Amino acid sequence: MEKEKNKFGKYAYFFWSLYLAGLLVVVALFFFIAKGKLGEMPTFRELENPQSLLASDVISRDHVVLGRYFRENRSYIDFDKLPPELIEALVATEDVRFYKHSGIDLRGLLRVAKGVLTGDESSGGGSTISQQLAKMLFPRQDFENKLQLVFRKFKEWVIAVKLERSYTKEEIMTMYLNKYDFLNLAVGIKSASRIYFNVEPDSLQLHQVAMFVGMAKNSSLYNPVRRPELTKQRRNVVLAQMRRYGYINQQTYDSVKVLPLGLDYQKEDFKRGLAPYFREYLRITMGASKPERSRYASWQQVKFEEDSVEWETNPLFGWCKKNFKPDGTNYDLYEDGLKIYTTIDSRMQRYAEEAVEDHLKLDLQPAFDKHLKRLANPPFSGDMSTSEVDDLLNRFIRQSERYRVLRLEGKNFDQIKEVFEQPVEMEVFTWQGDQDTIMSPLDSIRHYLGFFRSSFMSMDLATGQVRAYVGGPNYKHFMYDMVKGGKRQVGSTVKPFLYTLAMQNGLSPCTKVPNVRQQFVMPDGTIWEAKNAGSDREGEMVTLKWGLANSVNQISAWVMKQFNPKSVVNVMNKMGVYSRIDPVPSMFLGTSDITLYEMVGAYGTFANKGVYTQPIFVTHIEDKHGNVISRFRPDRRDAIDEQTAYLMVNLLQGVVDSGSGRRVRWHPVYGQIEGPIAGKTGTTQNHSDGWFMGVTPQLVGGVWTGADLRSIRFDDISTGQGANMALPVWGRFMQKVYADESLEYGPDHEFERPMNFIMNLDCDEENSPEQKPAEFDDFF
Repeated sequence: MEKEKNKFGKYAYFFWSLYLAGLLVVVALFFFIAKGKLGEMPTFRELENPQSLLASDVISRDHVVLGRYFRENRSYIDFDKLPPELIEALVATEDVRFYKHSGIDLRGLLRVAKGVLTGDESSGGGSTISQQLAKMLFPRQDFENKLQLVFRKFKEWVIAVKLERSYTKEEIMTMYLNKYDFLNLAVGIKSASRIYFNVEPDSLQLHQVAMFVGMAKNSSLYNPVRRPELTKQRRNVVLAQMRRYGYINQQTYDSVKVLPLGLDYQKEDFKRGLAPYFREYLRITMGASKPERSRYASWQQVKFEEDSVEWETNPLFGWCKKNFKPDGTNYDLYEDGLKIYTTIDSRMQRYAEEAVEDHLKLDLQPAFDKHLKRLANPPFSGDMSTSEVDDLLNRFIRQSERYRVLRLEGKNFDQIKEVFEQPVEMEVFTWQGDQDTIMSPLDSIRHYLGFFRSSFMSMDLATGQVRAYVGGPNYKHFMYDMVKGGKRQVGSTVKPFLYTLAMQNGLSPCTKVPNVRQQFVMPDGTIWEAKNAGSDREGEMVTLKWGLANSVNQISAWVMKQFNPKSVVNVMNKMGVYSRIDPVPSMFLGTSDITLYEMVGAYGTFANKGVYTQPIFVTHIEDKHGNVISRFRPDRRDAIDEQTAYLMVNLLQGVVDSGSGRRVRWHPVYGQIEGPIAGKTGTTQNHSDGWFMGVTPQLVGGVWTGADLRSIRFDDISTGQGANMALPVWGRFMQKVYADESLEYGPDHEFERPMNFIMNLDCDEENSPEQKPAEFDDFF
């Protein structure tokens, strides 16, 4: 008996020794893991400040998110803005004892083990929410082997416990929902709500929050875009868990489980959405580095000089490189969660984009497509030879990505040309939507060159804030920005700068000058003479107001003779034109290349009493905590005197009321706009570019329209003039702006008359033969 008792004691001693030894090993294991002796562990500081990459939001004046810059499309949301049903669904499904454990739930692990044995899917997950958060904050490495994965699991337990000590339950839940990747560039519940349902998280309904919680098990598997039925089944499992733990009753469960997913999927794509050209301009501008000549091509000297001036004078240019976070590092658009509050009004931006699309789609492109049938080598003009067309097409071939790839494969140009002539399956742009077709790459080049483009910008005169910015017709297919990036000849829209010089020097709108031929002796001894588009009132004395309204070249030539080209360039520079202008007599024909951005700012000077106000795009920037870290105000300077500005407004009103811009008043589709309007049409040589600048007492806007190449154009001035190519965009836009009562813009404002202004502007032309106002702009 005593012998058996001693034997039992030995077994008990051995058992407890083994148990204590195992316990000590486990304690030691976790101790060494926590101290980082068995692999790197996050520090306390990292746990207190876990790295979180937040998208930066581009926000409109009326508080609409236009787009985001991100590496992970995550937007932060506070716990108090999360719907209670979302928290309840997550707890019921992923961690029912979330509020009772301290990071590791032993009962939960036993419950999962039972579920595995019985096949009960509703048993819930094995990892607590804190453990899942630990895995997201400090992810596993792809190369880890099985033993490393075991240690990694232990590390996650330790991190989970540390997280529980560092954060409240609400903070852990918030971090989890802000961190989880719901796929399709939807990181975090705020981004996911917008992308899948187009709502803010606090507007989510029960079946929607259940879908998101269901995705938390495996978002790749339960992808509502690719596997809607499977996702719906998983959603209903979540609803069943909520019923099981008393968060919803049976009636609610029965009614909600039959609902469809009800997606309102908004794909996150920088090429889509409102203001894509503007958002891309903002991204490039804010992220720009200090210009260095070595980073520019040999032919980019002018670009280098302009960027250098921008770096010194424009606080938005290179903002990320010029500004520093509290830790001394530069701000990063893609991960610092900035809020960029822009001057763009989402309503006006939408009207502008619709105006551009409607004009090109419904009017201009159909007219040009008919015109193409008459061309020998479409879309190129009839005065181009076959060899000239081939040279142009070969240039586009060499600029393509397909050419670069084929060159890397060792093919010569002749071999590559053969490839470009072979039909292949492709998707191409049409105004009826993208279409699948079979077309050779060479024909696709011709196809895209045959589309007209148009750009538009509108600025608030009082503030200098840009309300709408449309760089082109479709950012996906035509990415080149023709507001701030591209320059084209401006045609007759340059003439008001010449007339400004005349008004400054004592002439008035009613001054009469001879409408006769004007000749200039050039430096090389040759004679140059400007020609009119028509013969209206040839040889008569006409007012400057009539001359500008009808864009008569001989009148502009007379004015140029009274002064000199360099003086006109000086006026333009004071009014915000920074592009290089050749000071030659023919400059009033608008052969110089200028951006639409410059022209809009310059024309705003007329209605702003002679004060140039630089167009701005951003009002202020906030950091992720809501602190304002930058404010922006427009540069203002006196450019011309107030009386000259008012006289120019009067001249430009004549263009709209009785001259080349009069369609604004009478056209049934894009005209019949009331209220004071000043404006100027412009058409370049061979009608390759059409322009219209429109000014009201509150807004100034500009439009450019043309093809990618100047050799692609209308052959007749009736369709190729600025009044037909560009003016309709401005008219369509202003119609919608004036019709929108939620905006502060309307036709009941007047251009402000200077104090003590007594000049009579009702020009007396009664002695002149009555003439029908000119329908056509000049062709230079």
